[in-house]
Amino acid sequence: MNAGDTMPKTITQKSKKSTGKIVLIVVIVLITVIAVAFVWYVNDYYHAVDVDAYLSSSDTVQVIQVDDGILFSGGNETALIFYPGAKVEYTAYAPIMMSLAENGVDCFLVEMPFNLAFFGMNKAESIMSEYVSYENWYIGGHSLGGAMAASFASNHLDELDGLVLFASYSTSDLGNLPTLSIYGSEDGVLNMDSLEAGRNYSTDYTEIVIDGGNHAGFGSYGEQAGDGVATIPQEEQWEMTVEEISGWV
Repeated sequence: MNAGDTMPKTITQKSKKSTGKIVLIVVIVLITVIAVAFVWYVNDYYHAVDVDAYLSSSDTVQVIQVDDGILFSGGNETALIFYPGAKVEYTAYAPIMMSLAENGVDCFLVEMPFNLAFFGMNKAESIMSEYVSYENWYIGGHSLGGAMAASFASNHLDELDGLVLFASYSTSDLGNLPTLSIYGSEDGVLNMDSLEAGRNYSTDYTEIVIDGGNHAGFGSYGEQAGDGVATIPQEEQWEMTVEEISGWV
């Protein structure tokens, strides 16, 4: 074999090695970019505002830190497991949870990984398994949290007494599971087409529209991008929401 015969093979081997290095570099760069983007995304969230007063026990409600979040206990026989909205600090919903506990419904306010209920959809399962003294279990959530709660509910229909949705909807069959849907008339975030479709997933569906309320008004985390402007104070939206839930359960 002469020199002319070996040259093409040598060049091809070097070319393959170079291509392999380039591909590896590209993959590493892409992974790094995705990782950086993800870290930025999950750390860019709505922080709870002015909720400290609702995170301390009162004469009638104990506020207890539990494995998956916070329990607001008024010594009731009925409990609601609540999933927060996407990219919202879970403690932003403390005002409504505290008030519900004062009005007959203990609440488990669930802390989600990366503030996204998508990553903790089944957290309700461990809560229900641990706190077996409750006679009635409800699950609910706000926005994405509500959608994830509905997905969980569709797979645990025999274990639940109802589903509560704040500015949210189900995309799964709920059979005859009682479902309470509450949203504000000024909501600029809720997908109304999806809401309409979601009405068909439960044969026992109740819908309440809070006149003047908006999407962010269910929590205490300030204004939300794309939302409408509420024409009532958020405290009034909380009060009306608690009244509807307490009467419904």
